[in-house]
Amino acid sequence: MSRPRAKLTNNFPGCPVESTLSLLDGKWKGVILYHLLNDGTLRFNELRRRLSAVTQRMLTKQLRELEDAGIVSRKVFAVVPPRVDYSLTPLGLSLEPVILALDAWGKANVACRNGVKTVSLQANAVDDADTDARSAA
Repeated sequence: MSRPRAKLTNNFPGCPVESTLSLLDGKWKGVILYHLLNDGTLRFNELRRRLSAVTQRMLTKQLRELEDAGIVSRKVFAVVPPRVDYSLTPLGLSLEPVILALDAWGKANVACRNGVKTVSLQANAVDDADTDARSAA
């Protein structure tokens, strides 16, 4: 079974970008964070319904890794049937600008038609990037 990059070594990678990505490494973690950010506290089965393609085992694994990283909190209620709520911690909420930036970029540059994803840079995005680069210089 694969392990996140951060767990493959005794030390975190030197680059801040790689360190951050190692915490978010996983097919479903970004989507989990997106739903918790938009919808607040969610029960396990609510998350599972929103991520219909994920298996129960994989969702559990990804949630545990996010909990271990301190990004997601898990609250268990002693009731029958069992109830478990997941929500973002303050550390998880600090990822809001990152998740919103990924959402905006995806909406602007990724299209899904007939089950096929295509990526293309929008013309206005190129102009904005050129303007930002010139103003930074």
